[in-house]
Amino acid sequence: MVRDIIKPKDISDSSGQAINQFSGQFPVSAPAANPVFYRTYSRKLSDDRRESWQQVSQRTIQGMTDLGHFTPEERALVEKMQQTMRCLPSGRWLWVGGTGWIEKPENFSGAYNCTSTNVIDWKAFGLMMDLAMMGCGTGAVLESKYTNQLPIIRNRLIVKHVSEIGTASVEQRQEKTQITAEGNQVTIRVGDSRQGWVASYQGLLELCTDDRFTGDVEVTINLSHVRPAGERLKGFGGMANPVRLPGLYERCAKILDRAIGRQLTSIEGCLLIDEAAACVVAGNIRRSAGMRQGGSEDTDFAGAKENLWQQDAEGNWRIDPDRDALRMANHTRVYHHQPTAQECIDAVRKQFYSGEGAIQYAPEAIARSNADILTTSELKTEFLRAYDAGQGQQWIQARHPEMPLQELEHRLGRYGLNPCGEILGEDFHCNLSEVHLNQLDPFDYQEQEGAFTAGALSVAALLNHTFQEPRYQYSRELDPIVGVSFTGLFDFFVNAFGVEWLRWWEAGRPDTVNGLEFKQKEQDYLTRWRNIVHQVVWDYCDRHDIKRPNRCTTVQPAGTKSLLTGASPGWHPPKAQRFIRRITFRKNDPVALACLDYGYSIVPSQSDKDETGNLLNDPFDIRCTEWLVEIPVEVPWAVLPGADRVEIEKFSAVAQMDFYMQVQRFYTTHNTSATIELREDEIDALAAKIYHAIEHHEGYISAALLARFDAPFPRLPFEKIDQETYERLQREVSDRQKTSDFYAALTRYDSGEVAAEGPAGCDSDKCMMPEKKG
Repeated sequence: MVRDIIKPKDISDSSGQAINQFSGQFPVSAPAANPVFYRTYSRKLSDDRRESWQQVSQRTIQGMTDLGHFTPEERALVEKMQQTMRCLPSGRWLWVGGTGWIEKPENFSGAYNCTSTNVIDWKAFGLMMDLAMMGCGTGAVLESKYTNQLPIIRNRLIVKHVSEIGTASVEQRQEKTQITAEGNQVTIRVGDSRQGWVASYQGLLELCTDDRFTGDVEVTINLSHVRPAGERLKGFGGMANPVRLPGLYERCAKILDRAIGRQLTSIEGCLLIDEAAACVVAGNIRRSAGMRQGGSEDTDFAGAKENLWQQDAEGNWRIDPDRDALRMANHTRVYHHQPTAQECIDAVRKQFYSGEGAIQYAPEAIARSNADILTTSELKTEFLRAYDAGQGQQWIQARHPEMPLQELEHRLGRYGLNPCGEILGEDFHCNLSEVHLNQLDPFDYQEQEGAFTAGALSVAALLNHTFQEPRYQYSRELDPIVGVSFTGLFDFFVNAFGVEWLRWWEAGRPDTVNGLEFKQKEQDYLTRWRNIVHQVVWDYCDRHDIKRPNRCTTVQPAGTKSLLTGASPGWHPPKAQRFIRRITFRKNDPVALACLDYGYSIVPSQSDKDETGNLLNDPFDIRCTEWLVEIPVEVPWAVLPGADRVEIEKFSAVAQMDFYMQVQRFYTTHNTSATIELREDEIDALAAKIYHAIEHHEGYISAALLARFDAPFPRLPFEKIDQETYERLQREVSDRQKTSDFYAALTRYDSGEVAAEGPAGCDSDKCMMPEKKG
């Protein structure tokens, strides 16, 4: 066992409490922390000043304390764990927590990373645009039982004219959208506010089913009151960017016109949601945070992205313009029955080649979401068998005859997913926190208890919100949802078990004597943490007269926030012991320029090419639009004797699946967000493991699969390097460095405005990998 833990040393403050030595700065094990923090989480204080980590912590902890009515002891614990980066709140809370903006009820949703909405009416579309504009990830359930509740499309929409943006003076601007109709002529004057954008979008959709019109509806869009690109958003933060707004209305009208005389298909519903999402992110991000769920029998949904990329006779690639917006989200097929072995093989193969087509096993999701009535493993198994036989509703009714029908329907609908698939529910918002296990001593159980207690308090505090939208508030009252996650699990277990554990991974995690001992120790840690979280959340809820959530633990993808401490993301292994980490910025971003002075190199992004299609090499080339900051990284335990001889990138898909299921069974009570990487010759073996896990009710719900890239692609987010290369790159960083004070460098370049509006609702490294064409 390794008892020399590779983690920052603790010192004591004046009160005698342990405080991490980097409470005023980021750990040396996290070289990407400064760029990520100032790009993603630090708000502007003035034209040339941004918040420090201490200021972000003070703001967010005060806001959480006020909302959660914390005792002095609870606040002190949360503050200690956040300042020392052992436990952090959600990324969204780091951005808006403690601001005046988030104290307004209409903005409460902006505190939540993820949501899910059943698509049953036009308002659902408007709600999801509103959520996306507040930074929330949006899940949408588009099974036929929901979309069949949408009205039939009866009116053809003709967008005759769209005015220029921002021609009205600042004094004349109106925040509310106004829709006026004279006969079949309609004018939509778009208000200069988030609600104004949403009302114009939802209002356009409603026109197509409005029975007061007698023919084609001619629509004029007036954008004169919408502030132009570059104006600051004072409450939420960031800058206005309505570049795609003018085209939104015509694109939506085109989709609706194809459906005249019938209801929308699931894919048409996806396209309408995704066009709004593309408008929100202004077209400069490949994916927004979206999850779309369709029925397993829905063949159109299953083939949503097939042939999305098309190649002409000269070999040039293009994206089908009518379906381009589908790239804004992930697509998952909902199975209400146990999939066959062949269906599992087909699904794994489809994901390997296209990155889409994941199976979600709904019965397990519903069973977990009803843990308060399925209180034993025997009851859960009985329910799963009944549900697979099509008798799930009858099974619950027979045992709970007093249950109202609305509650029963809600309980059976709790398989909605957030964009990264780690939360289960119906019409929900989820508040998340994250314990950074790489900062904890594996043999200090008191420290671990403190971190998970702080995580539980952080999420419980947000249960005090009351939502204005009835469907979300009903769900909050009936099924309150929280999610305490962790990151750096792989690092933690290396510290706990040593290099022998890595070699066991390399062998495929077999059930040898040592292997079974490792699994039991993994289980002990995971179970202990889960029990701490549930007990703390339940005690808090009992004291504050809030209904207890029946599931409180999950694991996020943990991409960006993990970089603040250099943790391996979520439960996943790191990409390698040493690698180049590339982080995307817009060209001339002040944070990127500060990185340059700090010594990091910059190259153009993959999207920047010359007229012959070759990647640009000069980041200051006039044709360059995006930058990649290159940061050499070494995981702290790489220095352990023998650790860097283990080839992490060769860990088998079956071994990854085995570790994922350990987390799913013994820690997670929602779902574990997972991206399992595989090679083509592993398809059948992985499919067999998935089928077995579902057949034997081992807790499998859904996981994303990603083809491994053995052939190197240029300028990927991660590039493995050896020790010699790492040390050379470190020397080069030192030689180029103009200052060791990152904040001072940033202040020098800050121009007063930033485009960022905080972290995205989805935080997954998977979204940064290149799309497969074909």
